[in-house]
Amino acid sequence: MTSNEPTEVEKNPYAYLERADFTSEKYKIEVHGLPKYYGIGEFKKLLNEKLELQSCKIKPPKRSSGWLYVSFRNEENRRKAIEILNGILWKNCTLSAQIAKPAPDPFVKRRLEEETTKKRLKLDKDDQNTSIEDKVKLTTIPLWEMPYPSQLELKQKEMSLILSTICKQMLKESKGDLLEWLNHQKTKYHGLPCELLPILSTDTITEYRNKCEFTVGRSEKENEVVIGFRLSSYASGSTAVGPIDNLCHIPNTMKVVVKVLEEFIKNTELKPFDPVDHSGYWRQVTVRSTLCNDLMVIVGMHPQDLSSEKLGELQLQLKTFFETGNGVQARVTSLYLQIMKLKSVDGKSENNFYHISGTKYIEEMLLGMKFRISPQAFFQVNTLGAEVLYKAAIDLAKPTVDTALLDICCGTGTIGLAFSKYCGEVFGIEMVEDAIKDAKENVVANEVSNCEFFVGKAEDVLSPVIRRTTKPDIIAVVDPPRAGLHQRALLTMRKAKKLSRLIYISCDPRAAAKNLVDLARPVSKQYTGEPMVPIKAVAVDMFPYTKHCELVLCLERLSTAMKARDCTER
Repeated sequence: MTSNEPTEVEKNPYAYLERADFTSEKYKIEVHGLPKYYGIGEFKKLLNEKLELQSCKIKPPKRSSGWLYVSFRNEENRRKAIEILNGILWKNCTLSAQIAKPAPDPFVKRRLEEETTKKRLKLDKDDQNTSIEDKVKLTTIPLWEMPYPSQLELKQKEMSLILSTICKQMLKESKGDLLEWLNHQKTKYHGLPCELLPILSTDTITEYRNKCEFTVGRSEKENEVVIGFRLSSYASGSTAVGPIDNLCHIPNTMKVVVKVLEEFIKNTELKPFDPVDHSGYWRQVTVRSTLCNDLMVIVGMHPQDLSSEKLGELQLQLKTFFETGNGVQARVTSLYLQIMKLKSVDGKSENNFYHISGTKYIEEMLLGMKFRISPQAFFQVNTLGAEVLYKAAIDLAKPTVDTALLDICCGTGTIGLAFSKYCGEVFGIEMVEDAIKDAKENVVANEVSNCEFFVGKAEDVLSPVIRRTTKPDIIAVVDPPRAGLHQRALLTMRKAKKLSRLIYISCDPRAAAKNLVDLARPVSKQYTGEPMVPIKAVAVDMFPYTKHCELVLCLERLSTAMKARDCTER
């Protein structure tokens, strides 16, 4: 059977509801009658803290919708929620709740739509005209045909448009001195809230990725085992995987690993994981490389019903393959097996790492310092690009010996350690415990004496960490996940009076817009502390041949920014 022939599961868009693994669609309700203005966070607090309803997911069907979906972990919790919410008064509005229909599996839905329309014929024709190699490029490096100077120009314009949009959002929320400041900035910088410096980049624009997560799956037509990238999304009706051979941003060392692992998997009795019916085993291969020639390989699999003895045999087979078999050519220095189970009814997913061979971590050099990297630790995926990024952050922050630096979402401590020689003290915060272990080891390895690192969510530990600072001036560097910084962490930074400057590093500036607007809002009951406004920004191209780039913004307290402006313009 080829991947184009639908199975029985692929003909039923609700078959996924019968599987044992947890899905938020099983126990879902609709809540209507919501007030015109409310926050998802405060509604979640109403459900889980005040009413103790144990919801696991809250999602409006679309932006500014008058109703939303709430999901639970079991039928008992769903029934209890409907009983309590029906008729309850919240913000002078009477709420109503009812059982919500589960959404159809988007993959199956798309397949069924294609079978019943002539669009499928057109898509098949288009597929014949587009090679598999080009499909992979379109999903991973869509700018592969564009000259690099043109890519930089495109990204600079994109960052300018995003900053212009952020400026408009800030103006809508501003008043008084803040409104006057923003209007001045908008006029001075042609619609932007601050100066946008020329985009920065590195000379190395190929084979720059030091981490890739490859999918183990099947090819589009031959149905053969392939380790690479998905050709399109699940919701688009495809689970096919394409090869990485012709991708210029992937190092050759990773390509060798992928090829030898394809051989290994083909020679086992275990099939690749199928995202449609959740059968199969091999799911993902993560490869991390360094400029120091270290190479970490993490083979991810769903164990299904395999016994612990069988899993032990697999680990031994992988160890033998890479130490004395055909895998030797890959020169792997650190090898792990990752157990990747799906979420259970309690919402938890098993994601364990088992060290098989070589070292338990790899090492990288960045700005003359050595960094230890464990399997789960965050590290910028472009090492040379990270050097440019961190230098830009230091230049914007202008730290001194009287500065205490807060490295929020610090990962393995790279930013904090890079700043350490320019600051009086550095405090790093990170929720991944293994990353903090690496950060502490990195402090010792680099003989740094003014850094401390703490495990925890920024919103939970930021306040006590700020109280530990002894320097008169605090600068924070934030490099948050793609979705941005948690609201509580943001509010804590705003009300910390000694925090004079904030360096916000965003890998998705559009998503960061809300954080930036909230930091600049006028003082209110919720937003205490003087507003922080952007005074300078610079884009750093960490991802050549893709549409992504990092944006680094420097924010200051409004009064400080206005004084600096007045002094400059006298």
